[in-house]
Amino acid sequence: MPNILTTGEPMGSYGDLLGKDYEYKYPEGLDLKPGSALHIKIVNAILDKARQSRNTVEKQYDNWNLIDEKLTAYIPTSDKEKKVKIEDRRKPISIVIPYSFAILETMVSYLVSAFLPSPIFRYEGVSPEDIIGAMLLEKKVDLDCTRMKVPLTLHTMFRDCGAYGLGITAPSWAVRRGMRTKRATTGYYDYFGDFQQEGFERMTQEEVLFEGNSLSNIDPYRYLPDPNVPIHEPQKGEFVGWLDDTNLMNLLDIEKNDSDYFNVKYLRHVQNKRSSIYGTDASRRMEKVGGSFKDSNGTITKPIDLIHMYVKLIPSEWKLGDSDYPEKWLFTVAADTVVIRAKPLGLDHDMFPVAVAAPDFDGYSPIAIGRSELVQGMQEVLDWLFNSHIANVRKAINDMIIVDPYLVNINDLKDPQPGKLIRLRRPAWGRGVDKVAQQLAVQDITKLNIQDAVLVMKYMQQVFGTDNPMMGSLREGGPDRLTKAEFQGTAMGAISRLERVAKIIGLQSFQDIGYMFAYHTQQLMSEDVWVKSEGSWSQKILEDMGAQEGRVKITPWDIMIDYDLLVRDGSVPGGNFSGVWSQLFKTIMSSPDLAGRFNVMGIFKYIARNLGAKNVDDFEIKQPIQPVQAQVVPDAAAAAAAKAGNIVPMG
Repeated sequence: MPNILTTGEPMGSYGDLLGKDYEYKYPEGLDLKPGSALHIKIVNAILDKARQSRNTVEKQYDNWNLIDEKLTAYIPTSDKEKKVKIEDRRKPISIVIPYSFAILETMVSYLVSAFLPSPIFRYEGVSPEDIIGAMLLEKKVDLDCTRMKVPLTLHTMFRDCGAYGLGITAPSWAVRRGMRTKRATTGYYDYFGDFQQEGFERMTQEEVLFEGNSLSNIDPYRYLPDPNVPIHEPQKGEFVGWLDDTNLMNLLDIEKNDSDYFNVKYLRHVQNKRSSIYGTDASRRMEKVGGSFKDSNGTITKPIDLIHMYVKLIPSEWKLGDSDYPEKWLFTVAADTVVIRAKPLGLDHDMFPVAVAAPDFDGYSPIAIGRSELVQGMQEVLDWLFNSHIANVRKAINDMIIVDPYLVNINDLKDPQPGKLIRLRRPAWGRGVDKVAQQLAVQDITKLNIQDAVLVMKYMQQVFGTDNPMMGSLREGGPDRLTKAEFQGTAMGAISRLERVAKIIGLQSFQDIGYMFAYHTQQLMSEDVWVKSEGSWSQKILEDMGAQEGRVKITPWDIMIDYDLLVRDGSVPGGNFSGVWSQLFKTIMSSPDLAGRFNVMGIFKYIARNLGAKNVDDFEIKQPIQPVQAQVVPDAAAAAAAKAGNIVPMG
């Protein structure tokens, strides 16, 4: 998604828009017709906040652009190198050594392994009566993550964290409507009023196809944070927003199905471009393929830039109500001109629906420094070392000859074909050919550049915390130097650093997303849904819930419970000393005393999951609940048996 904006356009840019009246009914009884005093006040306020935010974020654009060039392996070709390629496209020219990309991929791969095993978000009930509801809530959220492809959004967030230092996501509640074809019974009512079935027919009707949690990425280039709060605490700011790309047809379709939108028809009459003054793509991600493909002139489509902004405001001061206490509102301004959405947020969690992950934050600054930026200088040194060596080699492999043009036919000497005949001129006849031409001695002064480049790559690994074992390769040195203990030690050192990054991301972003997903489900879910019952579901719970053929029905009332979110600790399978746990398990199983005092099944499941088994519970034999055999005995006999320890109270 996109972000950013500034002051409003002069009223003259509205064109004939002010003369139109589409008779919209606005929320809260407000006058939000374009051109009204309230409408102008909101547009100017949103654009003013966007400008303040833009002035802060754009200071990082140049650094981010350099990172984009390195991550896309793009170097503008000089005129000299263009000539080299034209003469022979096989000759190498300046390139980017994609080492920043390689170590970034290592970091992203670790985060994917740490956070994306299903279920991504785990919940547990606060009190005993909340246990089943928490399990159902977890299943529903996990189903939403699968259907809405939430892992893809999280993957982009991980990459943004490593590249730019911050990854921003926007949780929301999505409702997809569409046409669905169903089977309908045909027939007639007889004389007695009974329905007589004749057959079936297809019936198509519009209905809700899916409702659930959704997660969207916000482009760091288009993020509009409150510049007065640290980057990791967006909830403490007075506003937060971003710029978004869409088009007129899509907005009209949204307005048709979503009652929160209005004024979209007025956008047809905006005379100036429907893009925001901040709508240009400030990144260099597309320069390698020729730049942005956005149809900014609207010759093919009708693109429109939107500013989405959550604002904490006092309604009485904004002329939006009578309250003198802060409320959170959502505004959307299209083309820097028309307000198309304005409503109180009204969410139970009372948070801005934005989550920010900035693992290398300093705790104070409004913008974080990313790891790719920290190694940017070393990446440029690496590229220079390699490219200067290639340039020197390219020069050295060409013949560099000192020749006396008085004695040699220069045109013969210039002939590039093999087996050529070089003729001497008449003054050189009979004098021999040994002193006619001489090869110029060439010295490779860059032969040590590759060794220096390897040293630079090691420094880059140390900054990112990704050594060779983490990147899937063994370090150089041979078996006499690379011992098992050394391998495990270096791998665990790198894992501990990446685990720190993962823990910070879990606390910053996953905790907020997990709570918002749960609140959204409890507040906005309106239809029943069936989920698959597997894993930790006990047979007793399935019986109590009336599960049918491995499926459990969830209603909106089943998840109205108190819960706690279980945030992942940032570890990955195999990272928690699995070998040590395996040896301990063998020791416990070999000792009857230890086996009797430890939960052997729990330890086995822990080891299996830590080694990568995702569905170990599926292989456990579920023991059926045995009915209690009741027996009536005299009170005196029961008291004696209890005193002897032969019977205990139930539960």
